[in-house]
Amino acid sequence: MKEFFKYVLATVVGIIAISIIGFFLFFMAIGIIVSSTEKQVTVQNNSLLVLDLERQVVDRAPNDPFQDLEIPGFTQIKTIGLDQIQSSLEKAIHDDRIKGVYLKLSVINGGMASVEEIRNALIAFKDSCDKPVYAYGNMYDQKSYYLATVADQVVIHPMGSVDLRGLGGEMMFYTNALKKLGIEMQIIRHGKFKAAVEPFMLEKMSEENREQQLTYMNSLWHQMVRGISAMRGIPEEQLNELADAVQTFKQGAKAMESGLVDAAKYKDEVLDDLREITGIEGTKGVPVVSAGNYAKVEIKGKSKPFSRNKIAVIYARGDIGMSFGGEAIIGDELGREIRKVRQDSSYKAVVLRVNSPGGSVFDSEVIWREVKLAAEEKTMVVSFGDVAASGGYYIACPADQILAHPNTITGSIGIFGMIPNMGELLNNKLGITTDVVKTNKNSDLLSVSRPMTPYEREMMQQNIEEGYHLFISHVAEGREMTLEEVDAIGEGRVWSGENAKEIGLVDAFGGLQEAIKLAAEIEGLDNYRTVALPAQPDPFQQLFKAGTDNIRARFLKNELGDTYRYYEYLKKSTQMSGVLARMPYDLEVY
Repeated sequence: MKEFFKYVLATVVGIIAISIIGFFLFFMAIGIIVSSTEKQVTVQNNSLLVLDLERQVVDRAPNDPFQDLEIPGFTQIKTIGLDQIQSSLEKAIHDDRIKGVYLKLSVINGGMASVEEIRNALIAFKDSCDKPVYAYGNMYDQKSYYLATVADQVVIHPMGSVDLRGLGGEMMFYTNALKKLGIEMQIIRHGKFKAAVEPFMLEKMSEENREQQLTYMNSLWHQMVRGISAMRGIPEEQLNELADAVQTFKQGAKAMESGLVDAAKYKDEVLDDLREITGIEGTKGVPVVSAGNYAKVEIKGKSKPFSRNKIAVIYARGDIGMSFGGEAIIGDELGREIRKVRQDSSYKAVVLRVNSPGGSVFDSEVIWREVKLAAEEKTMVVSFGDVAASGGYYIACPADQILAHPNTITGSIGIFGMIPNMGELLNNKLGITTDVVKTNKNSDLLSVSRPMTPYEREMMQQNIEEGYHLFISHVAEGREMTLEEVDAIGEGRVWSGENAKEIGLVDAFGGLQEAIKLAAEIEGLDNYRTVALPAQPDPFQQLFKAGTDNIRARFLKNELGDTYRYYEYLKKSTQMSGVLARMPYDLEVY
């Protein structure tokens, strides 16, 4: 027995020792990886700047050196930041080592407004220098083709096609599935256009929802057609005829005949073109540098002088107050960032970058208050990204100026509440019964095991009405409109940025850089520097950011691919409860 305990103790000590050693070895390995990813970027002469837009396009690139690691059996989600693209294009104008820009396109993993922002940056690049822009794709989806048309040469693989067919969108409806599960979604809303609740109460779109979708989708399509027409010299009517005829299955030669592309070439022929652009002879490889790496490069003589005048660029991306393993805007956290900037005299202006479909009314109100206080003391300009709707608009409305792209999705001024009744699921399907003991008449308020009482529904509706009135009051005050004017364009209706400018919800068109320049102009600043907030976590924090939820989300995205969005929306739907100011759906335009 004595020998037994001795061996057991030795085994336990050994396991602990191995665990400690393994722990330190793990972090040593991580440290080596991090240090290896932070090597100085070298730009060769006669290089091409490569914009790989098959990566996921985000507002600001994460400080995540692990995303480019190739781990066997696991495909990491790779991103490229709009900030990286903008910075790299500005530097490439003045860098003699960069001979041109190569757009690597097929499918763009980004929103319509992000594509517009990149497109405008490329146009500005071309206007500022004589360096060519070359676009190549094995095929082009509609967003990637819209972007490709700014290039001096648009080239496609001979077997590839331009997916030109007009815009479409779809909604998923869960009503019948919930019925089968024995779940009733009890819904209270204000506004006939607040369609966030329709997937839980209907089997198809309401006429009001169909109307609003067609309105903003036509606006997005017209913006796209105008841009393509201007760059390719194809009349808008002809482009619509091509879309009606569907170009999706017509190969490269047909795309050339219709004038959509300049050439259909294999990759070896494309490489010959790139060698000609860069002046590389023979069959030598073409030197390239990615936008992500090039954004880190300092260009001699082109660095801005240090300035004590700062403009805060505060990023607000994701669902408001609702975290599902991805990016989220937490009211107290973002509010604290805005408050710190307001109280710091070195910050002369604030630019709030909003990319959010909305979320929690409470968190939206917390952020709104801090934005309002900041706008009373400093210049406040808001830049809308792909979507700034419902709660996303709520937090922006106190600003001095709001900028958006014509194809930004915004508006959706309205709120709703959903309380699930799972009584049938529990009682009839699972055989679970419930009983209640209470001290007062309504102590069991809003139980999910039974339908709402008339009194509970009345209280919820009153809460929704008060919340909606508060929302339109904020908008009316911020936009200098009457309550009646806001209500007329509110009721949950979604608008494109182009429509929003016409009705007064947006002041001007432009992206983040235009918003920064506008803030500096209002403040009369010639010399300033921008500070991006919240501060990015260091690589170790980034690795463990959001804990197991984030890790699980990464693995699911890897396994499910494009279908992950259906899982994500279903998960969000099951966790939505209470009063929300959120866009009607997660919009997927194709």
